[in-house]
Amino acid sequence: MERIFKIFFVALIFFINVNYIVGCEIKKNIEPNKEWWQTAQLYQIYPRSFKDSDGDGIGDLNGITDKLDYFKEIGITAVWLSPIFQSPMADFGYDIKDFYDIHYEYGTMKDFENLIKKAKQIGLKIILDFVPNHSSNESEWFKKSIDRDPEYEDFYVWEDGVDDPQNPGKKLPPSNWRSSFRGSAWQWNEKRQQFYLHQFGVQQPDLNYRNPRVVERMKHVLRFWLNKGVDGFRIDAILNLFEVPRFPNGTYSNEPKSGLTDDPEDFDYLEHIYTQNQPETIDMVYQWRQLVDDYKRVHNTETKVMLLEIYSSPEITSKMYGNMSMEGAHLPFNFNFIFQLNSNLNAKDVKAATDNWLLNIPSKRTANWVIGNHDRRRIGTRYGLEKIDHMNMLVMILPGVSVTYQGEELGMLDGIISWEETVDPAGCNSNSSIYEKFSRDPCRTPFQWDDTKNAGFTTKEKPWLPMAPKYEELNVKMELAAKESHLKIYKSLMELRKTKTIKFGDYKYDAISDDVFVVLRTYKDFKILLVENFSNKEQEVDLVKRFGALPELNLKIKNLGSNKDLGANFNVEKLILNKFEALVFTTKSLE
Repeated sequence: MERIFKIFFVALIFFINVNYIVGCEIKKNIEPNKEWWQTAQLYQIYPRSFKDSDGDGIGDLNGITDKLDYFKEIGITAVWLSPIFQSPMADFGYDIKDFYDIHYEYGTMKDFENLIKKAKQIGLKIILDFVPNHSSNESEWFKKSIDRDPEYEDFYVWEDGVDDPQNPGKKLPPSNWRSSFRGSAWQWNEKRQQFYLHQFGVQQPDLNYRNPRVVERMKHVLRFWLNKGVDGFRIDAILNLFEVPRFPNGTYSNEPKSGLTDDPEDFDYLEHIYTQNQPETIDMVYQWRQLVDDYKRVHNTETKVMLLEIYSSPEITSKMYGNMSMEGAHLPFNFNFIFQLNSNLNAKDVKAATDNWLLNIPSKRTANWVIGNHDRRRIGTRYGLEKIDHMNMLVMILPGVSVTYQGEELGMLDGIISWEETVDPAGCNSNSSIYEKFSRDPCRTPFQWDDTKNAGFTTKEKPWLPMAPKYEELNVKMELAAKESHLKIYKSLMELRKTKTIKFGDYKYDAISDDVFVVLRTYKDFKILLVENFSNKEQEVDLVKRFGALPELNLKIKNLGSNKDLGANFNVEKLILNKFEALVFTTKSLE
């Protein structure tokens, strides 16, 4: 019996060891099980400026529907639409009058349903903007709140104010809080005899998230659009969602001066310690994530994604991903490439911005890279024409999700908007001397489809904003026809993103000098190497010290201006880079 037991024991050990070895081999070669959004290419549409289908000079839903095939052609996974809901357009859609309906200039609910239907037919996902911090002052909710309707009386942030010692009977704002659009964040309402809080425009009163009815109503809004077939939401202005509650004596505290500007009307005049980044905001994000996860489970759908607009420290941003017990946003947006880089773009700054994200996000979370949006200068204007391809290459080759603002794939430039043509409230609330510092109109000019009048955006004589410079050459038609163009480079990068080397590969990156940034992606024996020279001087690159021995690689993609031959083989260990040259090398074959 003892002998039989020994034989059995040895056989069992052998069986375990064999399966352990085989299991390790199998595990070694299995890619992570990633969902659609984890390797996605996201594209932001600013609907007012994308495509006008009815000749009124304003983009609309039917215009977007007509152009959905463009996104499939260039490799986009999901399209995010800036707000399309009913609005007085004081802030061009971010002042919502009715969260349940489509703004008439953009079309009808039927038009939206047709857009969703076509998108599903071609395998494109649609993400909507969710604007939870505020509504329009023309909303029925706000009107009822003014009238102190019992259900809506505390739907917004109201306060009595303080007595004005210089004017008996008059009230002053309850605190020194500033609006993002300049001036006080408090506005007096004569009918209700109180101030209401508006962290953005006067026409955008802040909702009160300390009221459970507001929380539940906004959840209902999310469920409504999920039932319409959307694939997720980009959540706007999350940092402003909560403010500190009143002190026990019923007052608010003034925010301290920041020291950044001497202009007391400027938003940056104060340090916003009482109106941004409150701890309750994180819990609200977790509640919304639970909602979209529950929807997926109950309706047996693919993941409905939550994207988050958050301009904050890595510490706060990382919490938005979730914790050990609660899930947060799928992708809190990474704006490091916008805020940590300036016009004097160099490799060391790029590395610092990359480190500041990848070294701070929680483990097993998905990174993302944003280089532009409807609020910020375009990359060609911000960093220079010669660095457009550099930035698109970066967001495509680094690990995680890439995010493109409409027109960045073409290298579109900021429009030149006079004071008389300015319509953005952030600019209009200033004056003719300083409006250019604040206006967001230049990055919102119409999309450039071709080289005809108004770039094929509209048949109207004058679109809602004038066309940007160089539209006759920086447009879809001309760039698709050209031998080399920003758009063709973009498409090549998108093809590269389909490979397992990008989706699942390991990564290394470094600034090997002040001027040269390198990213190496490796999957099994396959390699993709990005080398970028941000300087106006020739650079000799030695990669061995940082990355070790590298095989001879094939030049797959190059920026406009490079004179190297695509398809040629290079010894990349010793490489000469021309000024402002950006190159992508790969092994002969890729998986």
